[in-house]
Amino acid sequence: MAREETTVSVEGPDGSRELRISSPSRLLWPEAGLSKLDLAHYMIAVGDAFLAANGDRPITLQRFSGNVDGEQFFSKNPPKGAPDFVRAVDVVYPSGRSHPQLVIDEIAAAVWAVQMNTVVFHPWASRAGNPDNPDQLRIDLDPQPGTGFQDAVPAARELRKVLAEAGLTAFIKTSGNRGLHVFAPIEPTHEFLEVRHAVIAAARELERRMPEQVTTAWWKEERGTRVFVDFNQANRDRTIAGAYSPRALPAATVSCPLEWDELDDADPVQFTVATVPGRLQATGDPWAGMHASPGSIGPLLGWWERDLAAGLGELPFPPDFPKMPGEPPRVQPSRARSKDPGQP
Repeated sequence: MAREETTVSVEGPDGSRELRISSPSRLLWPEAGLSKLDLAHYMIAVGDAFLAANGDRPITLQRFSGNVDGEQFFSKNPPKGAPDFVRAVDVVYPSGRSHPQLVIDEIAAAVWAVQMNTVVFHPWASRAGNPDNPDQLRIDLDPQPGTGFQDAVPAARELRKVLAEAGLTAFIKTSGNRGLHVFAPIEPTHEFLEVRHAVIAAARELERRMPEQVTTAWWKEERGTRVFVDFNQANRDRTIAGAYSPRALPAATVSCPLEWDELDDADPVQFTVATVPGRLQATGDPWAGMHASPGSIGPLLGWWERDLAAGLGELPFPPDFPKMPGEPPRVQPSRARSKDPGQP
């Protein structure tokens, strides 16, 4: 029996490319009724905005063997058989080892990634030509159990003010789930650890202003019903779904850039693979020109030094990271207390 396949035409800098899509009718999102071919057409429709946000960056592909409810894995280096218009760049991981990572330079590469069963695209915060120095400061506002998207909205608005006081211009997008992602373009002159410290400084300032609504507590047992400011997304090799990337969620939602004046009425479930192309055509890209005037993280690093002098030190790193200088013990607070004979 012949295997089902089709081709799609993708325009690019070198003209049109004809790309094969196997199993085009396979439903990636059964609940939404959206297929692999639908995803390929989506990538073509949002191509310019997707490339502006995610192109020329090391990128990790989140791939699925079936639909979004099934087995998944993350692919960093280009899969075997990558066409000649797909390139890679060597990056250094937290372990110190170096490895090639995929880079997307034209939308045909993203459509090829769809053919390789990619659903979610996770770009680095740095460019392929300077992978050690981020040109984006990223802050993930993650609502905890008992909170939701509407709880993240006032936190995002206050965070915008915090960043403005530090001389940075904030941009906003939905995560595609319950949270919000706040980005600020920065000069690529500081490596990841320094950018992480800038993020922590901003997060602590936000927490001081909204202590009942926001937390920087790394351990879930300490977060309560607040919005967690996930500072560890600023680390090397830590990524979040890119702007205009689909999410592996039943409704086929998209991590969608917004204008700030849209935020109060926004519903993340409304931004999907089916609806975002029309939205983009009607309203344009809210992130167009993001990197026209990058800012400096110098003021935030000054806040970091101020907090260090006040006794606020380094915060925990992800468990797969090597032990980092100044890092507190990676012991869950309740377990640490249970091991302390001096505790009641």
